[in-house]
Amino acid sequence: MTIGIFARVRRALLTGLAIASPLVAAPLAAQSAAPAIKVDDKGTVQVPAMTVPVSSMLSPEAKVYVADHLREMQQPALLQQKNGVPVFMEPYLARQKTLFAHRRVEAQIGGVHVFDYAPAAGIAPGNRNRVLINLHGGGFSGCFPGCAELESIPLTTLARVRVVSVDYREGPDHRFPSASEDVAAVYRALLKRYPAKNIGIYGCSAGGMLTGMATAWFQVHGLPRPGAIGIFCAGTTMSGFGFGGDADFTTAPLGEARPAPVWPPADPSSASKLPYFAGTDPRDPLVAPGSSDAVIRQFPPTLIITASRGFEFSAAVHAHSQMVRLGVDADLHVWEGLFHGFFYNADVPESREAYDVMVRFFDRHLGR
Repeated sequence: MTIGIFARVRRALLTGLAIASPLVAAPLAAQSAAPAIKVDDKGTVQVPAMTVPVSSMLSPEAKVYVADHLREMQQPALLQQKNGVPVFMEPYLARQKTLFAHRRVEAQIGGVHVFDYAPAAGIAPGNRNRVLINLHGGGFSGCFPGCAELESIPLTTLARVRVVSVDYREGPDHRFPSASEDVAAVYRALLKRYPAKNIGIYGCSAGGMLTGMATAWFQVHGLPRPGAIGIFCAGTTMSGFGFGGDADFTTAPLGEARPAPVWPPADPSSASKLPYFAGTDPRDPLVAPGSSDAVIRQFPPTLIITASRGFEFSAAVHAHSQMVRLGVDADLHVWEGLFHGFFYNADVPESREAYDVMVRFFDRHLGR
């Protein structure tokens, strides 16, 4: 009886497969016509040309934003900086100044040039003894005040908190550890007014990397750790191509409309191609904090923000995994289909989501 059941099931399956075979065969035939993927004995994959549409999971506004960004990245004139503001960022900055009422004071703190921001509505009562330090993006070679403004204006207004953006020294005129020294100088000065547990530090891209580097610098130089930090658009590692991992190769075309880097590299020992890091050791935890479990283990609560097309994506995911393994209180938020520094455009719903995550995180973790 059991054998009879098996026989009937087998006949039904064979009949179903025969009926379905035209539907199954078509995609298989199409796949067989596609260029072959090549894999060498070390696992290096050669991927043939392929077509990747904008993610279906994005908001309508973000879909337009991604398409516009990819076209802009193919126009070198839009990447040039005017008075520290990349041309393609000018509309984002003008829009932020319209949306977020704030006051900005140019000052020196600890002997370092800064922009000191406050909301036009005034500091919230619960934030009077709190301050955020912003470390701007720009590849350690520019984007002040452009990136500084875009990273500081939304948070000072939405969180109703003071934000100090540091005009740290950059390449090619300066080398590591100049930026870490400048951040430490500002931090020391602010410690005279604010307890360390009430100070948050954050930044995007180079600023996100510098946030981790400065946190490691504080450890070595006897400064108390801040209450919380935000590593945005970055991780805690570097490579000769970017931040390291798969994203160095997979996200450049999808997120920035530029070719993936050539493998193997001409100089495999290079930690970074950025002039600021010339001569540094990629194993130095003051350069790449992720190279040391001992350093990362002492990190304060950390918020990591990235996007699936950001060239920092792998490094951000790796940093979070490492922190979780070492017992650090770490949050990772990944936005699907978006790119490096996506939240500079305040009109995209996903950017507002990111701002909300930042505001809630620092409010939850900073002392009062």
